[in-house]
Amino acid sequence: MTGLPMTVPAPELPPRIRIHEVGARDGLQNEKATVPTEVKAEFIRRLAATGLTTIEATSFVHPKWVPQLADAEALFPQVSTVEGVDLPVLVPNERGLDRALELGARRIAVFGSATETFAQKNLNRSVAESLAMFEPVVVRAKDAKMHVRGYLSMCFGDPWEGAVPVHQVVRTAKALLDLGCDELSLGDTIGVATPGHVQALLSALNEEGVPTGAIGVHFHDTYGQALSNTLSALQHGVTTVDASAGGLGGCPYAKSATGNLATEDLVWMLDGLGIETGVDLAALTATSVWLAEQLGRPSPSRTVRALSHKD
Repeated sequence: MTGLPMTVPAPELPPRIRIHEVGARDGLQNEKATVPTEVKAEFIRRLAATGLTTIEATSFVHPKWVPQLADAEALFPQVSTVEGVDLPVLVPNERGLDRALELGARRIAVFGSATETFAQKNLNRSVAESLAMFEPVVVRAKDAKMHVRGYLSMCFGDPWEGAVPVHQVVRTAKALLDLGCDELSLGDTIGVATPGHVQALLSALNEEGVPTGAIGVHFHDTYGQALSNTLSALQHGVTTVDASAGGLGGCPYAKSATGNLATEDLVWMLDGLGIETGVDLAALTATSVWLAEQLGRPSPSRTVRALSHKD
């Protein structure tokens, strides 16, 4: 469709956004069937060719907990030579960091929780105990000149605890940054956030000294709010947005978590707003169509379905 979406900028939005692509890790970890290593590697290569500059590659967790990503050691060397792209990996503890360092990873992420129940279910320890576990990981990573991202899940609601007080999220977010994390990703793990809630949390973080530039947002589309929540974050000045090609993903420890914000849906909106991403939407759509064929089911992304529709 030539000329669509029509570019109509909105006032006071960032001129450029960095998309933190999570499809290869957060997306594929929730698949029922194990995706072959070769398919994962090709997926990452194709994503890089679309212009994405940050692609989360895999996770160095114990295969018992996330069997879909048990091939991290085999996968990472296949993609680590891809040029022009950062390939962060998730590490849960010092053993995970050791594995990442052995393979030459330069960017890692740790994964914390704003709520006690999810911390127990996901990490088998309390919030305080999980932060204590992360501390030597972050210290060692920074000593090795690695970039460290801190994921914080359940920032807007928890399936067991319900509403999560903003001050509780701020406290844990600050604790992650105080450990030495370079950036923080605020996760709406079960997709219950609304735009006003997003603004309130971002403002509360700013009031406690957390700069907007250190914050990324990670929305799920359970109630169809992911794009509106993203726009709310952009209006606040956030310039890092997590998304998953084709809308893949969920959370193996929170069954009510549906797919991530689809990267194609995000790029369509940003293109319409005149916000630079460096991403070729047609190439990205083709990549998600290709992966959907590998998975044997259609992409949940509305933009992928619209742009790949054949009359």
